[in-house]
Amino acid sequence: MTTVDEARVEPSGPPIPEHAGIWGELGELEHTLRYVDVPLDGGAVRTRVLQAGTGPELVLLHGTGGHLEAYARDLAGLARDFHVTVYDMVGHGWSDLPDRPYTIDVLAAHLVSLLDTLGIDRAHLSGESLGGWVVAWVAAHYPDRVNRLVLNTPGNIANKPEVMARMRDSTMAAVRDPSDATVRRRVEFLFHHKEMVTDELVNLRRRIYSRPGFVRAITNTLVLQDPEVRKDFAWDPAWVSKVAAPTLLLWTSHDPTGGLDEADLLLGWLPDARLHVIDDAGHWPQWEKVGEFLDVHRTWLLTGTEPS
Repeated sequence: MTTVDEARVEPSGPPIPEHAGIWGELGELEHTLRYVDVPLDGGAVRTRVLQAGTGPELVLLHGTGGHLEAYARDLAGLARDFHVTVYDMVGHGWSDLPDRPYTIDVLAAHLVSLLDTLGIDRAHLSGESLGGWVVAWVAAHYPDRVNRLVLNTPGNIANKPEVMARMRDSTMAAVRDPSDATVRRRVEFLFHHKEMVTDELVNLRRRIYSRPGFVRAITNTLVLQDPEVRKDFAWDPAWVSKVAAPTLLLWTSHDPTGGLDEADLLLGWLPDARLHVIDDAGHWPQWEKVGEFLDVHRTWLLTGTEPS
């Protein structure tokens, strides 16, 4: 009787790319993708949620105009050590788009209500860009729900008007005209290595940005780029100093939204914080530098020690 050689077979022709698409990343990962109704201010927000893995609870939050696929390259790796939850925030992705301003307190209340809905008492929280702002707000205002924090390129800590204008204008342009060119420019903004932006990622955003009501939804998100609205939620030591959870600041060498001077601000405001810088990456280190992103999360969240 012959047996099948189970050794890895190397294909002829061009090599298989390291990233072979979102389903290539999730193909061997046992996971659930579903919608849950999350109570919020007397109503319910139909929220898209993906969960995978076993272990300590870890919740990941995407950024402005984003969606849970922002973490597609990390989920299989994180699921080896954590029970991972990633979701589309209210007004984002394929979650509901209620007509109201999505200020930080609303996004934080949605997260806490999602934890209640999923039966998660406490969790590690890791947020990128806007998601980092949200998880820091939750840690300051709902401290009993948070174990450790990762603030991943949280963005414009100094509230610079020119950064707010760039974020508002580029995002609004992509949603008003979800063509390949405008959406590609918006996605490329997130990357230092722009050649890593795939057609799949661009077209995914084009589909989301073309949803009925999404222009209104992104307008409700971008109120945070209005200085008058932002001032009630802006990064400030008055509330940041209340974050008791041990916090890792995950910065990069080429973040277009803020340099290491802004990381220094947070280091001075947070009671228990450390800094790790990922070199050669932009605003999405979870996509550009997967191995280091995973190692940093495992080291910090499992052992509480600073990544080397």
